[in-house]
Amino acid sequence: MHSKRQSLAQFRRLLQEGSVQRGYRALLSYMMGLRTHFMKRYGDSAVSGLYQGYMDMTYFALFPPSLRHRHLKIAIVFNYDAFRFEVWLSARNQQIQRQYWKLLKDIPWPGYRIAPPAKWVDSILECDLVSDFDLDDPDALTAIIEANTLAFIDRIESFLAGDQPLEQRKRSTPVGASSSSRTRIRQRRRS
Repeated sequence: MHSKRQSLAQFRRLLQEGSVQRGYRALLSYMMGLRTHFMKRYGDSAVSGLYQGYMDMTYFALFPPSLRHRHLKIAIVFNYDAFRFEVWLSARNQQIQRQYWKLLKDIPWPGYRIAPPAKWVDSILECDLVSDFDLDDPDALTAIIEANTLAFIDRIESFLAGDQPLEQRKRSTPVGASSSSRTRIRQRRRS
């Protein structure tokens, strides 16, 4: 196990090479551009600020109205440990997170991971967006992230709206949930 002193010495050596800073700047610049892309397409109020993190994750959140009224949000995340872009269903707080985890945990979600509630876990449902990416072609990367994120949102909205087959519904929709609202994201995408 490395001491803090050893870790800092190694960190300093890596910083002196310069590639860590260049890579980190490129990644943050891309994430800021991606956030701006979503803001332009879906409106300022539908997108949060950028959380840079501690080189564990960098993310921003989307607030589709159909999820926002349920106190849910979508996080577009760069996961440093896995070194990939992911999209997460997340909640305003741990109590709501646990409520929706209970609703979703027994449903098959092919291609997605259910994240059991735990301290420091912010997601309920996770999907890998892109792991082999090229920041030299940001438009192509953005198109992939956006398409996969919208598909993820559609799948969650359909489930919560009750559009899934009856045999897949394990529990009723939580109190206060409405099946009539659709997202601004879906509306703007069609325009």
